[in-house]
Amino acid sequence: MQTQTSPQNNTNLSLDPNLKAKPDTLTKIMFRKFMKNKLAVIGAVILGIIMFGALFAPWLTSHPYEQQNLLNKLQSPGGEHWLGTDRFGRDVFARMLYGARISLLVGFASVIGAISIGTVVGAVAGYFGGLIDSILMRLVDIILSIPSLFLLITLVTIFDPGIDKLIMIFALTGWTSTARLVRGEFLSLRSREFVLASKTIGTRSYKIIFAHILPNALGPIIVSATLAVGGVILAESALSYLGLGIQPPTPSWGNMLQDAQNFTIMLKHWWYPLFPGLAILLTVLSFNFIGDGLRDALDPRIND
Repeated sequence: MQTQTSPQNNTNLSLDPNLKAKPDTLTKIMFRKFMKNKLAVIGAVILGIIMFGALFAPWLTSHPYEQQNLLNKLQSPGGEHWLGTDRFGRDVFARMLYGARISLLVGFASVIGAISIGTVVGAVAGYFGGLIDSILMRLVDIILSIPSLFLLITLVTIFDPGIDKLIMIFALTGWTSTARLVRGEFLSLRSREFVLASKTIGTRSYKIIFAHILPNALGPIIVSATLAVGGVILAESALSYLGLGIQPPTPSWGNMLQDAQNFTIMLKHWWYPLFPGLAILLTVLSFNFIGDGLRDALDPRIND
C-alpha cells in the first residue's frame, strides 16, 4: 500500500526557513567580521567624511583657498570663517578641504604605484626562487638599509618638489615591504596542489603567477596597502612641513603647519595649527584602524 504525504506536512516543510537558507557568501562573512571591529567602523566613517569634504570642496566653502585678505588675518573661528583664518587672511576651512585633496591624492596614487611594483617583484622572486630571488631580495635589502627620511629628502632635493614628483618618489621607495610580504606568500603557495596541477598541464608561468597564485595572496596585500596610505600621508606632511613637499600657495596639511610654526602664533592663535594637525592625526588613525579591521576580516582563522 502506497503511503501519501499529507499536504499540510508539505506546506510546513516548504515554509521551514532552515531548508531554504542559503550559505553566506565570503563577502558577507568578511563584512560581518569587519563590522565587529568598532574602531575600524569609526575609522571608515571618519575617512568617509574627509573624502566627502575633499571631493565636494568647491561646494562646501564659499572662500577660494588662495584668496588673501590681510584685514581679516588670524581671525578666530566664527560664522564667516568656520575654522578661522591664517596669517594671510586665507580661510582655514577652505585650505583644509583642498589640502585633503592633495594628501589623499598623494597617498592613494603613491601606494598604488608602490604596491604594483612590490607585488611584481615579490611574485617573481617567490615563484622562481634561486638566483632571481637572491638578486631581487638583495636589492630590497640595499634600499631598506638607507634611512627612509634621508632618502626622501635627498630625492626631493634633486627633483623639484611637486605632486607628480612626490608620487613618483614615494612609489619608487615604498615597494620594498610589499615585495617581502608577497614573496613570503608565494613561497608558501607555489607548492600547493593547484599550482602543481597548472604546471603539469603546461600553463605558462605568468598565468600561474597572476591568475592562480596572486588572487590567493590578495588579503595581506590589501591590508598592507591600507596601512601604507596613512604612512605616505604622514611622510608627505613631514616633507611639506620642512618646505620640501607641496609648495604654497597650493594647500597641504603639512605646509599649513609650517605657516603656523611661529611660537607666538601657535600660542595665541590656537586654531591655526590645531585643525591641520588634527586632520593628519584623524586620517592616519583612520587608515590604521581600517587596516586592522581588514586584517581581521580577511583572516580565516578568526571566527565570524
